[in-house]
Amino acid sequence: MATKKPPKTVFTCQSCGYQTPRWLGKCPECRAWDSMTEERPAGKGPITALTGSQVVAKPVPIDAVTLDAEKRRLTGIAEFDRVLGGGLVGGSLVLIGGDPGIGKSTLMLQALYGLACGGARVLYVSGEESVRQIRLRSQRLETVAPDLLVVSEIDLDQIIQMVAEYRPDVLVVDSIQTMFSPELTSAPGSVSQVRESTVRLMLLAKRTGTPVMLVGHVTKEGAIAGPRLLEHMVDTVLYFEGDRNHVFRVLRAVKNRFGSTNEIGVFEMRESGLMEVGNPSAVFLSERPAEAPGSVVTASMEGTRPILVELQALVSGSSYGTPRRTILGLDTNRVALLVAVMEKKLGLHLIGQDVFMNVAGGVKVDEPAVDLAVAAALASSFTDKAVPEGTLIVGEVGLTGEVRAVGHVDIRASEAFKMGFTRIIAPRSNLRRLDQRTRGEILGVRNLEEALENIF
Repeated sequence: MATKKPPKTVFTCQSCGYQTPRWLGKCPECRAWDSMTEERPAGKGPITALTGSQVVAKPVPIDAVTLDAEKRRLTGIAEFDRVLGGGLVGGSLVLIGGDPGIGKSTLMLQALYGLACGGARVLYVSGEESVRQIRLRSQRLETVAPDLLVVSEIDLDQIIQMVAEYRPDVLVVDSIQTMFSPELTSAPGSVSQVRESTVRLMLLAKRTGTPVMLVGHVTKEGAIAGPRLLEHMVDTVLYFEGDRNHVFRVLRAVKNRFGSTNEIGVFEMRESGLMEVGNPSAVFLSERPAEAPGSVVTASMEGTRPILVELQALVSGSSYGTPRRTILGLDTNRVALLVAVMEKKLGLHLIGQDVFMNVAGGVKVDEPAVDLAVAAALASSFTDKAVPEGTLIVGEVGLTGEVRAVGHVDIRASEAFKMGFTRIIAPRSNLRRLDQRTRGEILGVRNLEEALENIF
């Protein structure tokens, strides 16, 4: 009697999805250690039908495709709708990532409540909370509505049946890492389960025209937990950022097929839920100290929106063999580059100093246009000289110390003058591109040395 062969298994990297027939301590694809998990591959059959009858798609000439006016569903949260590009698009798949406890589920409940109040029938599927827990949180947030349906379920087949039965206008799955497909033998949260669940929900969204929002957890590195393929499969990727020690939260679009990327929405976390911040510049600058060395205001473009933020620097003598570099809210490598340029071109001995930098309010700024402001903050702290009140600084700094032009300088300048700033230090090459009506008192500089001479 022939013995039955045990089913073959594969080892899958939980970071990138790389598969190998044997266990490896280090993934050869993404170089992650101890990321291999044993899984049994799924059958080779086709993906089951998601909506009753199977419809076979046929290619058509592109000029025969009709374009109707795109109708978006508004959540009632202006900052959320802004980041989405004007609301939810029918059949879109939106991924919202963030650290645990940052407020993703709160944002989803408030958005679904706004949709339900607007006449939409919405379904909230939670794989992490019971319906009683959802009800308690919804009661605290005052987001109870009859058209807001809630269910606690992780079986993907059951969820798809619910969608076919109740026909919701919007579906939220919280979170994608808890979803489970019975066709696979691996545990929920594995690469194969996350990938399979996302594919089936994507097909569900495209075939029914139902907008689907997926909540995803992030890793310690700040990336969506699961395979990188996940971000490529969805239409929109939003990151919910913020420091738990700060009340402000930033919703940032890093991918959007239906709107501008890098668009942000700012919220304030309160006991009653997330509150929109209509004027982030005023909020971020409300507690700025006057005439304080190391404090500089700059204008950062977040999508189509200029936001004024305060950069803080502290340069002090190092008592250790290796000077410390603690950077919060800025690119650490970029700050190190600017320190080296200032050492070389200005003669400021910063290499042997401890350098601490922070963006007030807990926000993140990563565009090169804030280089000149970073350099000014470092010089201000090092020389113990405050930047004059009412001064805003913007510009990119090159390796030779030159100040390069930045984009949207007219929009940045308009926002600065609106907020009461009287003088702007900007690249000289940007001056000819400015509208005379918005120019105001703008001083153009060519290099770092010229900029610091005019600032101080």
